Amino acid sequence: MKKIAFIGAGNMGSALIRGLVNSNVAKAENIVVFDTDLGKVDALKHELGIRGAKDIAGAVNEGIDVVVLAVKPQVMDTVLEQVADRITDNHLMISLAAGVPTGFILSRLKKPARVVRTMPNAAAMSGQSATALCKAGTADEEDLRAAVNIFSAVGVAVPVEEKLMNVVTGLSGSGPAYIFAIMEGMTDAGVLLGLDRATARKLTVQTVLGAATMASTESVHLGELKDRITSPGGTTIAGLHVLERSGLGGILMDAVAAATRRGDELEPK
Repeated sequence: MKKIAFIGAGNMGSALIRGLVNSNVAKAENIVVFDTDLGKVDALKHELGIRGAKDIAGAVNEGIDVVVLAVKPQVMDTVLEQVADRITDNHLMISLAAGVPTGFILSRLKKPARVVRTMPNAAAMSGQSATALCKAGTADEEDLRAAVNIFSAVGVAVPVEEKLMNVVTGLSGSGPAYIFAIMEGMTDAGVLLGLDRATARKLTVQTVLGAATMASTESVHLGELKDRITSPGGTTIAGLHVLERSGLGGILMDAVAAATRRGDELEPK
């Protein structure tokens, strides 16, 4: 199994570490973690048995196969400056930093490097992430497959072209927030019409979970799944009529497009 160094043990990094260990994609003793918050590292050592490092030099060495940069975009420049001298041809670098292009990463390193950029989402913390990946530098298809295998430990991982990564950010990166907003509205509707909030929430959550499970197990068009539960003159078509009249589809497309544009604006130059 590959030896993996994590720079950063925040929510996303910790979720990925847990996924790797719990799915046996990587052994705990083959994972070394550094974070400026040593308490986070100590917590993971106690929980999972991973190894901790006191600094970046202690995490990134010749014995490491994969270096995961699980840091915020605003500190990526500083982190790259610290790892640049330590990265060799033996290291596959994987970035989790949202909106940071591979060109930016490669420009901060002192030699050609194997780089994979990823865009997971918050559902990684429950093992259900949607992650997109792209390769750059001297990374090859084997490197991309290795990264897909790593992120499959916390959900679904799919390769895309880098020019589409901000679309991914707008769709699946920000997507959980859109779904939560829809779920909140459905729950509020249940309360408005007489259900207590706990019951309305439980029914809403299970409805969304059930619908997502149906969509993931059926290969048919989503419209066909909708049609299966829409009877002529029934309750569902009455509700769908309101959604269509309100332009729900267009609203969601506008939301994804707006988030994508914002991702373009925030990319470091």
